[in-house]
Amino acid sequence: MTEPRPEHTTPATGPTPQVPQTRTARHRRIVDLLTRQPVRSQSQLAKLLADDGLVVTQATLSRDLDELGAVKIRNRDGALIYAVPAEGGDRTPRAPMGESASEARMARLAGELMVSATASGNLVVLRTPPGAAQFLASAIDTAEVFEILGTIAGDDTVLLISRDAAGGQALADHLMQLAQAKSQ
Repeated sequence: MTEPRPEHTTPATGPTPQVPQTRTARHRRIVDLLTRQPVRSQSQLAKLLADDGLVVTQATLSRDLDELGAVKIRNRDGALIYAVPAEGGDRTPRAPMGESASEARMARLAGELMVSATASGNLVVLRTPPGAAQFLASAIDTAEVFEILGTIAGDDTVLLISRDAAGGQALADHLMQLAQAKSQ
C-alpha cells in the first residue's frame, strides 16, 4: 500500500491537503478535475492524479470513469473532453465551468438564499431558509473562492472557514455585497 503524500505548503496556494489512497477519494478527485478543467485523455487524467499523489493504472482509471458515468463531449473549442454527470437528480454531463460562471452562480444563489451572515474570527455563519444550506454551500465550494478554506452545511446554516485568522468579517461583508447586488 502506498503512503499518502505528506502535507506541504507552497507560497501561492497554501497547504496542500493529504489525499488518502482510497477509491472514494480517487473518485472525488477525478470528478473535481473533470469539472474544473478540460481533460482530453485518460493519460492526461492519470498524470493529473499522479501530480496529486494518486497513482493509478489505465485499467483502474477506465473502470473509475465508467463507474462515475463519465462521457466525452465537445467543448466550446470543438475538442472532445471528459465530463461527468451533475450530482443529484440532474444526470446531464457537465463540462468544466469557467471561473466567472461558478462565481456568478454562487452570487446568484447567495442573493436568493442567504438570510444573514455573521462573522467571528475566521468563521462566518450564513443563515438560509430551511433546506437550502447544502445547496448554497455546494455553490460556494464549486466557486473555489481562495479565501474560503471550507464549508460545512446543515439544514439552514452554512459554516464558512476563512484562510485568514481574522478574515471572517471581510468574507461576511463580501458575501453580503454579492447577495445584495444579485437580489436587486
